[in-house]
Amino acid sequence: MTGRTISHYHDRIHNVPVFQNKKEISIATTRLFLSHSLLSGLDFCRTPTENALKEVCRRLTSIEGNPPGLPSIYDRPTGQLMYDPSGRMSAQIVARADRKSFAPYNKGRLLATPEDKAAAFDSYTAYFGTYTVDARAGTVTHHLEDSLVPGRRGTDNVRWFEFEGDDRLLLIPVEDGKGGAIARKDATLRLLWERIK
Repeated sequence: MTGRTISHYHDRIHNVPVFQNKKEISIATTRLFLSHSLLSGLDFCRTPTENALKEVCRRLTSIEGNPPGLPSIYDRPTGQLMYDPSGRMSAQIVARADRKSFAPYNKGRLLATPEDKAAAFDSYTAYFGTYTVDARAGTVTHHLEDSLVPGRRGTDNVRWFEFEGDDRLLLIPVEDGKGGAIARKDATLRLLWERIK
């Protein structure tokens, strides 16, 4: 696994001054060197777990089990999970490969029956927000800013995680589907994500 680069910090430097003499240039160069060293040090201080999660887009490879209370929801699911260096994330899962197609664009929204819309809603999961990693507990928490399900806005999705080599990430939901948590030994839902290269 490679460490995280600091190039994204450099994009935030603005208003570069015009220097009048060699002394000012020397001072500015020293400050830039120290800033670069500090930022590099921060990168090296990050845990391997955090580095492994950041700057990665993953494709859903497989799902074992079902969410509590939702039997048989998955049938050849696909999806995408993204973590970025700033601590933001998003997740999308198509639960069923046989989703009924709508007409494209707004026409589909206007002409689809309520039953078709309900089926489309039930077969898709999507949310975005921020994330935090607890390496000691072995969890990553997705802090939902918004979700396809409006009631999930402002809530958290907590996942135990395991790495399978450099390219595979196994996420195991902690939630019991009723607002509580389950013990790790009782968790049966497992989502395997593979790095998109």
